[in-house]
Amino acid sequence: MIAVEPRAAAARWTSWAVPAASILAAFIVGAAVLGLAGVDPRAAYGELLSDPFGSGFGVTETLVKATPLILTGLAVLVPARMRLWNIGAEGQFQFGAIGAAAVALFTPLGRSPGAVPAVLLAGMAAGAAWCLVPAALRAWLRVNETITTLLLNYVALLFVDDLIYGPWKDPAGRGFPLSAAFPAAARLPVLIPGTRVHLGFLLALAAAAAVAVVLGRTRWGFEIRVIGDNPVCARYAGIDLVRNTLLVMGLAGALAGLAGAGEASAIAGRLQRGLSPGYGYTGIIVAWLAKLNPIAAVLVAVLLGGLFVGGDALQISLGLPIAVVYMLQGLIFFFVLGGEIIVGYRVVIRRRTPVKMSPEASR
Repeated sequence: MIAVEPRAAAARWTSWAVPAASILAAFIVGAAVLGLAGVDPRAAYGELLSDPFGSGFGVTETLVKATPLILTGLAVLVPARMRLWNIGAEGQFQFGAIGAAAVALFTPLGRSPGAVPAVLLAGMAAGAAWCLVPAALRAWLRVNETITTLLLNYVALLFVDDLIYGPWKDPAGRGFPLSAAFPAAARLPVLIPGTRVHLGFLLALAAAAAVAVVLGRTRWGFEIRVIGDNPVCARYAGIDLVRNTLLVMGLAGALAGLAGAGEASAIAGRLQRGLSPGYGYTGIIVAWLAKLNPIAAVLVAVLLGGLFVGGDALQISLGLPIAVVYMLQGLIFFFVLGGEIIVGYRVVIRRRTPVKMSPEASR
């Protein structure tokens, strides 16, 4: 009989060796798929790795892509520490962009000296509000947040479409579905002249550091960890599960909303379709590859940001679709999760013991 049982304790070396081996296995399988598609895997991987990290331009573009990934990764990571699964960072990202556009385009704050903080705060508030919908359903009605956060992603995308095809459509946009451009005062400042690295990158680093301090060194962080480990014990200890659910999910939505506001303000300069190539979903990979560590999430986000930049290079130089990058991301996630199962569980083969029957029962 084959059975799966938890390991008593995992060796320390597995914490780094298994993820590394999982990522290597993902790239090996990806190479096989590329080979079957008639593409030289060495040439593809050469472009994928050299373009984002082989030049100053590539490095700065990698940081640009990493900025929203850090924030969406944190938006998944923080609730996950309390065993809440926020799959809705993509929708919260979109609502962050909506909130930023509303302030930048339709209020006097959008042209004032305080436009940048107003735009960012509006994006955070909109993202938090959108995430509080599934949070309230989970807190009071015990509705599974995995399903509600996922489904609300599609609602958010349709909401963006409704705005840019309808009331917020730019009259001077020649029929294209996009809003008017943000005023100059509402655009995030560039950190490195001649690049697109903007203030949002510093804010993302600050957010990662703040989350690490909150989770590791504050009473609230302790409550979050206790609820995640044993909610029944936390309830008996007097920890308010409803309040913490709302606070944690609200913080998650605010982080994803900050990512959306930053992209709309600093990169696109308006509300439009395609503002996110899947940053919210990739944030799930960031959180789990980082093992729910906020500081490690920064490094993982930079590496996956490089994957996005390398994917652009593959499209230009080799004519490959962006789906190749998504395939590699999916393989990495699949193998990493498989590696985590191997670390936490083991397969045991047991022999079936024959059941002895009493003489009375055999009659």
